[in-house]
Amino acid sequence: MKIAIIGVGNLGLSIAKGLLNNKAVTSLYLTKRHINGLEGLSANKMVVITSDNSVAIENSDILIFAVQPNHLEAVLRKNKQYITPKHNVISTITGFSIEKIEAIIGEKHSVIRAMPNTAIAVGKSMTCISSNQKAQLKLNTARKIFDTLGRTIVIPERQMQAATVVCASGIAYWMRLIRATTQAAIQLGFDAKEAQELAMHTCEGAASLLIHTENHPEQEIDKVTTPRGCTIEGLNEMEHQGLSSSLIRGMIASFEKINGIKERT
Repeated sequence: MKIAIIGVGNLGLSIAKGLLNNKAVTSLYLTKRHINGLEGLSANKMVVITSDNSVAIENSDILIFAVQPNHLEAVLRKNKQYITPKHNVISTITGFSIEKIEAIIGEKHSVIRAMPNTAIAVGKSMTCISSNQKAQLKLNTARKIFDTLGRTIVIPERQMQAATVVCASGIAYWMRLIRATTQAAIQLGFDAKEAQELAMHTCEGAASLLIHTENHPEQEIDKVTTPRGCTIEGLNEMEHQGLSSSLIRGMIASFEKINGIKERT
């Protein structure tokens, strides 16, 4: 596949690394206004680094836009003459609807929205995808790209804001929980490196159990909670302090914020 990533910030760089690690491209154009910091990728013969978006667009079939939300409209308007119906346009931009993209580049184009997260760099992203009618036949191509970088699910576009909170912002929420577990482990006597290792791999194990068994979390919780035991004592104290409600309220606050961004763009 001939792919261009327009706007190689943190997310764009993560996508690029994932595509290269999985050998999912025949050519990969990476664009950025200031290309400093991308030199390490230039050694790969499949990679072309440029600050000229038009060059990347004209030499690619799949265009992944990963610029900042407030820059996307200007980038599309400046380069719309280079975007043809042959292109598969994929936007990872928060709060920028398919309808608004169509209004800029035209309704004849295949437009897909994809919401990955930064775990895409290690092939573990949960990516949600939606598209316009024109792109229905190209959805499989988009899924193949992101399935090499984790797992995908196709959703209605109306759910994309919520998916951003759960999956993209969700990485930060899980990182904070891992950090808190690490801090507790240090207080319980482990050194910092050991504490983080314990926290990370326990978290990975919990998720893997649910993925492989398809059980509800409470089924796995029941397996490690015994009457008057230390696990239920800890869980009850966490709930008394608002663990679940704080997480839920935080995600709802994030959702309200992202809807505000959508209204302004």
